[in-house]
Amino acid sequence: MAAPAVSVIIAAYNAMPYLTRCITSVAEQSIGQDELEIIVVNDGSTDGTAEELARLADAYPGLISIFEQENSGGPSAPRNVGLDHARGRFVFFLDADDYLGPEALDRMVAMAEKNGTDIVLGKMVGVGGRGLPMSMFKRNQPRTDVFSSRVYWALNPLKLFRREPLEQHALRFPTGLPIGEDQSFVALAYLHASGISVIADYDCLFCSLREDGGNATVRNGGTEPRLRFLPGMVDLLLENVPPGPGRDHLAHRHLTVEVQEILGHMARESRTVQEKALARLAEIIAPLWHEGLNDRLSAMARLRLHLVRQGMLDEVLELMRFEEELAASKVATPVVVDGGRALARYPFLRDPARSVPDDCYDVTAQLGVRHRVTRAELYGTTLYLAGHGYLHRVATDDVTTDLVLRERGGREEFRLPVTHTATPGLGADEDQGHYVYEMAGFEAAVDIATAADGGPLRDGLWDISLAVGAQGITREVRIGSKRAAGVSGKAATHVVDTTEGPRAATLYTTHPHGNFTLDLGEQKHAVLPHVSLHDTVRWASDAPTELEFTGRCTLASHPEGALAVMLHNDRGDSAAFPASTTEGAFVVRVPVTELPAGIWHGELRLGNWVLPLPELPGNLTAAKWRRRALPWYAKPAPNREDGFALHVAKTDLPGAVTRRIKS
Repeated sequence: MAAPAVSVIIAAYNAMPYLTRCITSVAEQSIGQDELEIIVVNDGSTDGTAEELARLADAYPGLISIFEQENSGGPSAPRNVGLDHARGRFVFFLDADDYLGPEALDRMVAMAEKNGTDIVLGKMVGVGGRGLPMSMFKRNQPRTDVFSSRVYWALNPLKLFRREPLEQHALRFPTGLPIGEDQSFVALAYLHASGISVIADYDCLFCSLREDGGNATVRNGGTEPRLRFLPGMVDLLLENVPPGPGRDHLAHRHLTVEVQEILGHMARESRTVQEKALARLAEIIAPLWHEGLNDRLSAMARLRLHLVRQGMLDEVLELMRFEEELAASKVATPVVVDGGRALARYPFLRDPARSVPDDCYDVTAQLGVRHRVTRAELYGTTLYLAGHGYLHRVATDDVTTDLVLRERGGREEFRLPVTHTATPGLGADEDQGHYVYEMAGFEAAVDIATAADGGPLRDGLWDISLAVGAQGITREVRIGSKRAAGVSGKAATHVVDTTEGPRAATLYTTHPHGNFTLDLGEQKHAVLPHVSLHDTVRWASDAPTELEFTGRCTLASHPEGALAVMLHNDRGDSAAFPASTTEGAFVVRVPVTELPAGIWHGELRLGNWVLPLPELPGNLTAAKWRRRALPWYAKPAPNREDGFALHVAKTDLPGAVTRRIKS
């Protein structure tokens, strides 16, 4: 029998009624049952799980393998049994109370095969109020690793694993731990993986919060089970990841997620347990936490860890109460601005009895930058921008906001002054109006001919940012993602007149972030696709001696008279005829009566941009007129191999008479 693509392993303990939906969601996957096997290990259930498994096995003959065992006390042993019997190229561990999106396995296997990755994380959705890690699902990641992504913040095994590396490294779930048993398995799988993929644009896995409180993390409360598995994770990092940024990146997760969870449980226990737990926690995290890690941590995490390290139990408990109140509040913590730093008013700030360092309160790097663009348009060579920008929780005193133009790639940047404008009442719609920002407005007029320290900006992509400053603090933010309804983010390509000649300038917003960038010199937005000529050339209906060219011009703007038909003849003469443009269409009329004799060729020009004129139809009637009482004509030249060719000449009267006599 051919091996399936995926073995889905389900550890089931008293899983009714969730089990039915779980297994059905696997059996009906779009990948097809020929590519599946379902391995269910019944871990001593007493609620009818065994009977439902038998029914489902009959409903899907040959698809489900069932293994019965006495209760092991956790999901590790049944998962290991399932892994021992798996035959698929991939395995997916699924909890019995969760279920899959219809295309989940198909998409995940395709992602792994296409990118040669060993693990695929599919986007998870909480059901019934279930909280889940989501920071790694901001975008699809075809190929990443554990050090350059947020996948380590998802240490549950609900993922697709290539089975061969698991067997090669003899990876199994440790038994004997009531919770956290999956962390070491997944962490080692991450570290050994040749690549990791993330699917963020499809809901792959739906995780339920059981109404009976049967989820393992709900059943196993308290600090003791968490303090049992955390030392193993610390040892795992120390043994498998060398000191440096990589280890710090992974340690960050444990020093924030696990520490906060343990302290939250500790706050509900007896004083004796609290004292022992705090001392044990400080001992466990000591090898991971060093001062160099502080830049990765939030101020609240730094404060938490400082209090733990110092064994300040009463202060830890007060901080836990403060965090609970903060989570329930709709107002962000106020800050004190001092010496160019913003310090959050968390408990014990500059309390001489506690002597907690200011670094534990420094939120300068975490200050949110709020902005909104109310005007963004290009007129001639000048870009006009307006809107507001402010630092969240910092009053708009001593405002020093500038506009920043930075060339993509970081080769050059220019800071340009803005006019600060009043914004009365700004901020009233957030933080219950606790903070207001009365001078957050800005207006800027940027002339591309002088923005480069008095000279022109060179061709390139110029990303537009706002350096928002107040009270000695400055934070930079790309602008455009938040804009007024009337401010378009659609690319608008202009041809502008400069002292160096016409230049292409396009104001557009980036994808997917929606920030404004100025494209100078057609880096991403070419001019010619906006200009086209119709193939038909004819004499104007109201002027039989005027050639009429028509076309489309969808440029946002161009210099008046710059779009023109340019003609030149074989005798060195030239002539220009400007286009008349309305609503994206243009017309050019060429009065041939003004042209000297000769064979005329030409093109449509817009500065240095050129389009060839269409060939004149061979059956075009000759235009005739009199100049100084003598007859003249214009007609297609006999040799039109080079495209447009118009013959203008004085009529040869003797020749015409001779030809008439002969005819």
